[in-house]
Amino acid sequence: MYEIRYYTLKGRTPVVEFIKAQTPKIQAKILREIDLLQEFGLSLGTPHIKKIKGTKNLWELRIKHSTDNFRIFYFCFTGSQFVLLHAIRKTTGKIPMKEVDIALKRLHNFLKGCDNYEAR
Repeated sequence: MYEIRYYTLKGRTPVVEFIKAQTPKIQAKILREIDLLQEFGLSLGTPHIKKIKGTKNLWELRIKHSTDNFRIFYFCFTGSQFVLLHAIRKTTGKIPMKEVDIALKRLHNFLKGCDNYEAR
């Protein structure tokens, strides 16, 4: 079992805020996928998770609900924890680079506050 952590800055937790802004059915689907990540980690595999190309350690949790697609960007911290950084509703074929940049910036900010880390 893995630990799920949520990126927090100045009292705000962007992924939690994103989830709360969705309908109850979508919230349930997103939370179920997070539970799967917590249970299986990186062995969850596709179609649930995918490494973001061109990044060293950024992953996406891929959630499909009806015709909607959602992504939660995260990374593996200390081998047994996942830090959820950023969430979006995917509206185009490719993930917009600005969304990846937001996740990478949060990853960098998170790691600045940690002395020792192991990211996969």
